[in-house]
Amino acid sequence: MTQQRKILVTAALPYANGSIHLGHMLEYVQTDIWTRFQRAMGHEVWFAWADDAHGTPIMLHAKKRGIAPEQLIEEMSAEHQKDFQDFNISYDEFSSTHTQTNQALVELIWARLQEKGAVDNRTISQYFDPEASIFLPDRFIRGTCPRCQATDQAGDSCDACGASYDPTDLIDPHSAISGATPVLKDTEHFFVTLEQFREGLSAWIDSGAVQPEVANKLKEWFGEALRDWDVTRDAPYFGFPIPGQTDKYFYVWLDAPVGYLASFKNICQREGLDFDAWLSPETDTEMHHFIGKDIIYFHCLFWPAMLEGAGFRQPTQVHAHGFLTVNGAKMSKSRGTFIKARTWLDHINADALRYYFAAKLTPSLGDIDLSLEDFKARVNSDLVGKLVNIASRCSGFIHKLGDGQLSSALPDPDLYAHFIEQQRAIETDYDQLNFAGAIRQIMALADEANQYIDQHKPWQMAKEDNREDEVVAICTQGLNLFRVLITWLQPVIPATAHEASQFLNTSIEHFDAVSEPLLNHSIEKFKPLMQRIEQTQLDQVIDESRESLT
Repeated sequence: MTQQRKILVTAALPYANGSIHLGHMLEYVQTDIWTRFQRAMGHEVWFAWADDAHGTPIMLHAKKRGIAPEQLIEEMSAEHQKDFQDFNISYDEFSSTHTQTNQALVELIWARLQEKGAVDNRTISQYFDPEASIFLPDRFIRGTCPRCQATDQAGDSCDACGASYDPTDLIDPHSAISGATPVLKDTEHFFVTLEQFREGLSAWIDSGAVQPEVANKLKEWFGEALRDWDVTRDAPYFGFPIPGQTDKYFYVWLDAPVGYLASFKNICQREGLDFDAWLSPETDTEMHHFIGKDIIYFHCLFWPAMLEGAGFRQPTQVHAHGFLTVNGAKMSKSRGTFIKARTWLDHINADALRYYFAAKLTPSLGDIDLSLEDFKARVNSDLVGKLVNIASRCSGFIHKLGDGQLSSALPDPDLYAHFIEQQRAIETDYDQLNFAGAIRQIMALADEANQYIDQHKPWQMAKEDNREDEVVAICTQGLNLFRVLITWLQPVIPATAHEASQFLNTSIEHFDAVSEPLLNHSIEKFKPLMQRIEQTQLDQVIDESRESLT
């Protein structure tokens, strides 16, 4: 038994301004598979996250609906958590960044940054909407790209050519709120000075905390002085007020990652854990963040600098992943491939998509494509045709000829031992986020299990006299191989695995449990564990996505 690890896991916070879609779910499934695997290895794991509940978009959305921002984020939290639960995401705490616990931690970190001399304030010029009387965040300024002249581009970057620029570089800028031409207006803002954390950040990046391609990207920014980080937003704004200020608020990206810690603090208070010990730089605990590659800058520069400045431990690892495409292209509302999690759940098994994502996920930042045709073929072939087929072929004979009781010995213990010998490699793949590698190995073994059954043909044996014990023994072997495979797949397809555990009448929560086979053991009647995916189901998902999101 390996030494028990103590692990805090987080996923990127969904924004409390809209529904969860499959692009979000890719990350949450990845996080959950890794979390479930670590639990299956006997480690102490806590999965803590929250809704990202602050910012101008939420303030404006609530205003448009005629409700308070607090009501909006409460409604979105309920919707989000229903989606997560139905996708079998096994989090321990899902909070909100708009809580007193988070505010207290934000103010503590802010005070410590000030004590370290890491906060500067200065006057800047920023675009202001004279009609809406609001300073405009970059995304609420639209105009023509100064590089490629593409129209209707955001205030900080161009979707057409990928250029980054300052809002003042936009040609013919206008407010996305009122349509008015913005004017430049002076305002006083606070900045976190990142340059003083250069040495600590460099050491953290070199520690293996990020993937090699992420480290290379981060080091590009170290070629010059690290840019100071503007952490102020002017009223009106929905967020936490900056202590000692009357009309200044913390930028949402300052309080959002602190939400990880606030959510975990709720767990600590509930479970009697020592929050300060878990977050100490000298601790032997681990902290793992799962994020999309688009928010690396915040999580791999700003966040570890904030933690260092506040005297907290830095992340053990930040695991970044690529984007989700559908049928080889960016998710599209017009094509019906911008799919909400709930639309998917209304028609298709959650475990089927979890399995498909796992079969594609590696530790790299490459994008993941959900090819719906390939999804149908792979789920039907792997889960239905290979995995579940083992149990369905063997279970009936155990009840018909063995009174529901497995035999007292395996006819081929060497085959069982061969399966168990593969466990260490599968564990390594899971731990290193090479889920695709783990799935390949498991499905190759599923092929071997089916070949064993095909070779011995228990359905033919059952027709011959005095071979009942042989049939039961062959099917006992098959069901034990199935038990090993479904145990290893439990992190990926937890709902299916739970139903399988009820059928097998045994727990499959821990990988070590399969070191010995199930013998002289009663099983329940078999019920179908996974239905084939039909084209009509996929067609319904596409049709509803097109109707509801155009």
